Amino acid sequence: MKIIIAEKPDQASTLCAQFQRIKRDGYFEIKPNELFPNGAYCTWAIGHLTELSPPEAYKPEWKKWSIPMLPIIPDKFRYEVTKSKAKQFYIVKQLLTNPGITEIIHAGDAGREGELIVRNIIHLAGVKKPIKRLWISSLTPASIYEGFNQLLDDEKTKNLFYEAYSRACADWLVGMNASRVYSLLLKNHGMNDVFSAGRVQTPTLALIVKREREIDEFKPEPFWEVIATFKINGKKYKGKWHKDQQTRVMDQELASKIAAFCKGKPAVIKDVKTERKEYQPPLLFNLSSLQATANKAFKFSPKKTLDIVQSLYQKGIVSYPRSDSTYVTKGEAEQFPDILQKLSVFDEYSHMFPLPKSSILTNSRYVNEKKVTDHYAIIPTEQVRDPKKLSADEQRIYDMIVRRLIAAHYDQAIFDYSTLITLVDGRAEFITKGKQQIQEGWRKVIYQDDKEKDEILPNLQKNDDGIVEKIDTKEGKTQPPKRYTEGQLITLMKTAGKYLDNDELEKVLSKVEGLGTEATRAGIITMLKDRKYIEVKKNQVFATDKAKVLIQAIGDHILASPEMTAKWEQRLSEIGDGHASPSVFMEQTKKLSKKIVSDAIEVSTTWSFEGLKIESIQRTSSRFTIGKKAGKCVLCEGNVVDKGEFYGCTNYKTNHCKFTISKKILGKKISQTNVQKLLNEGQTNVIKGFKKGEKTFDARLEWKSGKISFLFE
Repeated sequence: MKIIIAEKPDQASTLCAQFQRIKRDGYFEIKPNELFPNGAYCTWAIGHLTELSPPEAYKPEWKKWSIPMLPIIPDKFRYEVTKSKAKQFYIVKQLLTNPGITEIIHAGDAGREGELIVRNIIHLAGVKKPIKRLWISSLTPASIYEGFNQLLDDEKTKNLFYEAYSRACADWLVGMNASRVYSLLLKNHGMNDVFSAGRVQTPTLALIVKREREIDEFKPEPFWEVIATFKINGKKYKGKWHKDQQTRVMDQELASKIAAFCKGKPAVIKDVKTERKEYQPPLLFNLSSLQATANKAFKFSPKKTLDIVQSLYQKGIVSYPRSDSTYVTKGEAEQFPDILQKLSVFDEYSHMFPLPKSSILTNSRYVNEKKVTDHYAIIPTEQVRDPKKLSADEQRIYDMIVRRLIAAHYDQAIFDYSTLITLVDGRAEFITKGKQQIQEGWRKVIYQDDKEKDEILPNLQKNDDGIVEKIDTKEGKTQPPKRYTEGQLITLMKTAGKYLDNDELEKVLSKVEGLGTEATRAGIITMLKDRKYIEVKKNQVFATDKAKVLIQAIGDHILASPEMTAKWEQRLSEIGDGHASPSVFMEQTKKLSKKIVSDAIEVSTTWSFEGLKIESIQRTSSRFTIGKKAGKCVLCEGNVVDKGEFYGCTNYKTNHCKFTISKKILGKKISQTNVQKLLNEGQTNVIKGFKKGEKTFDARLEWKSGKISFLFE
């Protein structure tokens, strides 16, 4: 008998949906069928069921945050069961150790992280049984069936586990030591807070702080533009004075002199140029480009976009979301005509058919076997869904993915860009620019922000002449660099290599797709928000004083530079390919951790944070409220205190009181204020935004009949 281990419960449900099955506690029992003649069990993780052990698990004295204890470097890393998910782990372990189980099917997400999640469970369960790998890029019944029919050998993906394991351990080492040393040293400067630091989050934060400084230090300067209205051959148009490609005059007196000189003077067409440009349809989406585009269009955070596309993937209607590729193989391209035909019946898309190109099978812009990595681009699957049957947010993301595929079957968009140079009195040149759409092409399918009206210039020829009918000067001010949006942060992380001076390292970082991975970038941005390093207001990213303090303290050291990530990602990629040793990599990381600690201690005496509100940087995160009393227990009159991930009674050990309240219920965080109100008054305030399936609702929580329940208004 075989056991299938999926990464999440809903994925497990989808994987065995086409088989007769019985739902058990923590797993499905699949009845015998063609694929599994003896039947099978299908169980799941809940994301990570295991986690790297904390420092005190290696040495009790490491629990205390102390400079003399640093660096913290375990001889050998250990994983342990995540306490909040222990029940599911032991269900999986019991199934794995069942003597009747002869083979394990690893059905985690087809990528590094999925490889790590499931293999860690198997290792921690102490089981050594044959493993096969399910490796699929969509959850349609056909893909699942084909995947189970073509399971990969265990050794085929084992190096991805070594890569992910090395990444996790190395990140633990650097993060643990860097966070402790900077938190302790900055505490000596009056900041009693945790300063989290890490291999990816810190160089990302450094780039954000750099932009913040550029904005803070920017001094606006006034400038003037000289704008003339010409009348030539009875036709009127406007032009800007220019010299050396510049239309701005930084001196008001000079601008006034230019205007005075040109007033009423003769004008002649010096040159007329028209350049035709063709724009190819956009590439298919990978996760980063989808996140950036959704943020620009709908102001969705990268995490929200990932959550939505993950939901669409689990419904089986789009392919694997954490893809870094914008290409597909011929196998996928051969299915496009059928997928598009199914889409053509919906009102949203019917007007786009018939398509200018019936197939893109031979178009290397989209179909390229060599450029498909672990997964192909994010595309709609053959399990086409009526967009109207999706939630509003799912409709938006699904529509974007569908339109990208349709646009790939359209012709290029063509524009003519015209430039008119007008010479006044033989001395002053004015420039006028125009734009005209010649062929709409794919722009019929994908809305563009720049769909402004054509600016068509008057039909004039070289040497046509007339006069300056009117002339004005217009004052403006130079603007600071724009703040990043959350979507631009994704692009910033992906293209971080261009901020390196070293050409070789820039190439490396470009090859490994910058800071982080498709799967982790949204999480890094969320982490920066949660740890109060950045604030997002109206989709604009602001660096806090806490962020400025940390980056100023780190200075030019390697921790804040993309250089370290470039070197790491190169080596990790080599481990994943089986060309580098994980143990050698870890030895190098241990040396780096020691250097990070010694460098911080050495420069801390020179730190100065003048101009920053350091007194406001104090502990506010819930991690520092652990043990704080929330109220009296409603079961035993003991104290209910903050336990980290939940609120619980302090009499748990003495009289086995089991009163607990989760800090998160149906997607909503339950504040300590509401817990206090529940304990004291029997019900909370109205909490908005509980989510069950695709529906959201508002309700109070109340203590009734010995349990917590919802109270609707």
